[in-house]
Amino acid sequence: MCFEASTMACNARLQSSSSFSTDAMQFLISPRETKTVSYENEETRSIKEPTLGLVDYDSLPEFLKHNEFILNYYRSEWPLKETILSLFSIHNETLNIWTHLIGFFIFVILTGYAASIFPSARNSNNYSTLQLRSGNSSNTFTSFPDLFITVDLQRPQLFSRWPFYLYLAGAMFCLLMSSACHLLSCHCSKTSYIMLRLDFAGISGLIVSSFYPLVYYTFSCHPFFRNVYLCSITAFGLAAVVVSLVPVFDSPQFRPVRAVLFACMAASGIIPIAHKMITFGHRPEAVLTTQYEAMMAMSYGIGVLVYAMRVPERWLPGKFDLAGHSHQLFHVLVVAGAYAHYLASVVYLGWREGEGC
Repeated sequence: MCFEASTMACNARLQSSSSFSTDAMQFLISPRETKTVSYENEETRSIKEPTLGLVDYDSLPEFLKHNEFILNYYRSEWPLKETILSLFSIHNETLNIWTHLIGFFIFVILTGYAASIFPSARNSNNYSTLQLRSGNSSNTFTSFPDLFITVDLQRPQLFSRWPFYLYLAGAMFCLLMSSACHLLSCHCSKTSYIMLRLDFAGISGLIVSSFYPLVYYTFSCHPFFRNVYLCSITAFGLAAVVVSLVPVFDSPQFRPVRAVLFACMAASGIIPIAHKMITFGHRPEAVLTTQYEAMMAMSYGIGVLVYAMRVPERWLPGKFDLAGHSHQLFHVLVVAGAYAHYLASVVYLGWREGEGC
């Protein structure tokens, strides 16, 4: 009897252990389930204990439905703390966040490097004018340190740095707001609304600030044209920000409208570039900066096209959920275009300070 009782008790424990293991496994593979808890002398009550998990497109609330060709690995209405910590986890926004966050830090480094090359006005007495190497204008991919040499210790004239650093600030703001938007928008609809506003403002700021070094340094000796171009692009950028504040433009069907809006704002820079080439086309600096600007325009243009068409995920839905989808490619092309314009801005500043008016 003792042996039988012991055997029965052992079997009961094994069954209980097996049942616990099955329940534990079911919990792991079904993180969003309802747990039922029984209480003595009370009616059985059901308590929902939602746990974090990645969901598919059909499970998303409307405010998170932006691309029906990305099928899985969505975060949906996570608590703020977990949303922030998801910066270090894998989901379909991971590379969207990091492509522009890395770009942001690249521009922080570039800003520091430029500050070390171009002296401030306080050091104008010891200023060594930087001029473009005339032999390098034919090489679009000239290494950055080779762009300048010290050639004149007698001309201390300095031009304002604010257009140059305004562009760098615009680029960093755009990249940082883009990363923050992709990181935080899954928290709730209100957060998503705010972050999208900041994202659009960042894009507008990048485009507008891109034209300040071009216009200011090219036409420093022609203040009328300088002021007309600066006022025009600034007004255009402010209009784009205002339009971006209208909630109806958030919906997916207006994706092409947003893309065309920003493309048109970028295209408005063609006039001052054409003016530059007509007036200074014989100068190697004008040719080199135009080459960089063409690279920038090509990067942005291809990026906008990929973003609007949502390729390659349109061709193979679900295959590019984590890596390789259109928004990630768009981000990489934006960073490449912004870097090309950074190189052009350095040439503009060195050119103007090397010649003066």
